[in-house]
Amino acid sequence: MVLIEQVERKIYLIREHKMMLDSDLAKLYGVSTFNLNKAVKRNQDRFPEDFCFQLLKEEYQALRFQIGISKTARGGRRFLPYAFTEQGVAMLSSVLRSKRAIQVNIVIMRAFVKLKQVLATHRTLFRKLEEMERRLEGHDQEIRSLFEAIRQLMAPPKVPRRRIGFHS
Repeated sequence: MVLIEQVERKIYLIREHKMMLDSDLAKLYGVSTFNLNKAVKRNQDRFPEDFCFQLLKEEYQALRFQIGISKTARGGRRFLPYAFTEQGVAMLSSVLRSKRAIQVNIVIMRAFVKLKQVLATHRTLFRKLEEMERRLEGHDQEIRSLFEAIRQLMAPPKVPRRRIGFHS
C-alpha cells in the first residue's frame, strides 16, 4: 500500500505549482514511465497545459540536482520528463483503469489535500505574525516616549543651587 508520506515527498514546486513527475507517478501506479507517457499522449485532449506539461531543460537540470536524477549518459532519461498538477493526476485515473491506479490516485489526492491544509495553516500564521509586527511598530514609538518621560521625571531638577558660604 502506498503511504501518504511517500507521495508527499514526490510533490515538487515547479513553476509555482505543486507537481508530480511522470517517473514518480509511474512507480506508484506500477507501470513504466514510457507506458504512462504513451497513455497520456493517446489522450492529449484530457491533459491541457495546466494539467500536464513537459519540463524545460533548465527546470530539469535544477530538479536533477535537487532530487538526484542520473545523467542521460549514465543510464538516465533520454527525454525531458512530464510534470502533472493535482488535476492532471486526477485525470490519470480515467486513463489508467487498474485497481492499483484507483487506490494510488486516492492516496495522491489525500496527499495534495493535506499539503494544501499545511500551507493554509502557514499562511494564517504568517498573516498573524505580520499583523503583530505592525501593531508593535506603533507601540515601539509610544513605549520610547513613555520611557523618555520617566527618565525626565527621575532626573534631578536643573534649578540653580544656592551656594553656601561667603559671597563677594
